[in-house]
Amino acid sequence: MPDLVAHGVLAGLDEIADTGRDRRAGGYSRHLWQSADLELRAWFTERAERLGLNVEVDRNGNTWAWWGAPGSDAVVVGSHLDSVPGGGAYDGPLGVVSALEAVARLQAAGFTPGRPCAVLVFAEEEGSRFGVACLGSRLLSGAIDANRARALTDRAGITLGEAAATAGLDPAHLGRDQESLDRIGIFLELHVEQGRGLIDLREPLAVASSILAHGRWRLSFTGQGNHAGATPMTDRRDPMVAAAHAIVSVQQAALASPGSRATVGRIEAVPGGTNVIPSVVHAWLDARAETDAQARAVVAEITARVQAPHAGCSTSVVEDSWTSTVTFDPELAARLVRTLGGLPALAAGAGHDAGVLAARVPTAMLFVRNPTGISHSPDEFATLEDCVAGVEALDTLLRELL
Repeated sequence: MPDLVAHGVLAGLDEIADTGRDRRAGGYSRHLWQSADLELRAWFTERAERLGLNVEVDRNGNTWAWWGAPGSDAVVVGSHLDSVPGGGAYDGPLGVVSALEAVARLQAAGFTPGRPCAVLVFAEEEGSRFGVACLGSRLLSGAIDANRARALTDRAGITLGEAAATAGLDPAHLGRDQESLDRIGIFLELHVEQGRGLIDLREPLAVASSILAHGRWRLSFTGQGNHAGATPMTDRRDPMVAAAHAIVSVQQAALASPGSRATVGRIEAVPGGTNVIPSVVHAWLDARAETDAQARAVVAEITARVQAPHAGCSTSVVEDSWTSTVTFDPELAARLVRTLGGLPALAAGAGHDAGVLAARVPTAMLFVRNPTGISHSPDEFATLEDCVAGVEALDTLLRELL
């Protein structure tokens, strides 16, 4: 990203360009309270303090940088810094860096906010460590039960409560944070677009109109672990075969429901030896659709298909998370469109912290064009010109909202 530095715009992306690089998967792997995430938190604190912002971490691990004194009815702008395994450089960090850059520009212009303002970085937006997306905003808003959240485990068997304690938080205080929530008068999130909408519209920016209903489910197939060489094919109860059959069924069910999306992006065999027939195979399903009813219907169809007996194995389906269709505050969206001169509206297929907060506070999103149309991949991208347009839009909006 040397061009960003050379032009003096969004230099923050270059500052974190080496943090969390994943040499095996490509791209970045930045997960909650692990080394890359801790480095990013330190970077954000240092960069915010350079602007004279006062940084605090809330009871759920979300980081706030206040411009002036904290208070109610605040305009809060931000995104996240964590990533999926092998993710791109823009998903999340673009929104954080753009928010800091917009504040810096306002300060340089001598602008003084007329109401409280903060840049907010959410914890565990991708859900890559503990399996629940937008975990920081769900905890903040009370959208997830605190006891359930504390018991979530990562791949090493560490619970969220244990990880929180290691990070210096009190696990007993995880959960709905009404004091912090009450401070938010408006939440605004800028995000790189995760799709082709702006490519097709030939526009650099859009205002979000909605987010698809979406959720995650854990599919578990239980068979009989055994020796790969000593067990005849006809004597096997192989859960990997059952899982493979189910994954094909997932694709078939989604294709039969136009507009639905269903993905199995992670699979785990227990015990995981090359010469061992697994005893259990876990697969994680991500399913989405335009309406709650359609998403639930496609998951019900998938469940019926995968629970049909196959390879002598038993199957269970457990819901890990669910987010209903989000419609962003229409009055706030209209205000953004007016202020920015008629931007198009765009529905999102990806979930965001703004979508979680939308049920609690007036919330809006800005999308920045991604000329590859690819996200959750090292190929994710945004041009210098479009990034500048995003910062300028935030600058304009903050002048209007503050």
